[in-house]
Amino acid sequence: MPKNKKSEGKKKCERCGSRGAVFQRYGLNLCRRCFREMAPKMDFDKHE
Repeated sequence: MPKNKKSEGKKKCERCGSRGAVFQRYGLNLCRRCFREMAPKMDFDKHE
């Protein structure tokens, strides 16, 4: 039995391949780090 059985079903980031904190909303499939890098290019604005 694999040790990381829980992570087998998790989605991967399409950009870097990591499995942690992946945003699936709106079909992004990006991890938190990649989203913060790509957000300005995708016209996402930061609300204050």
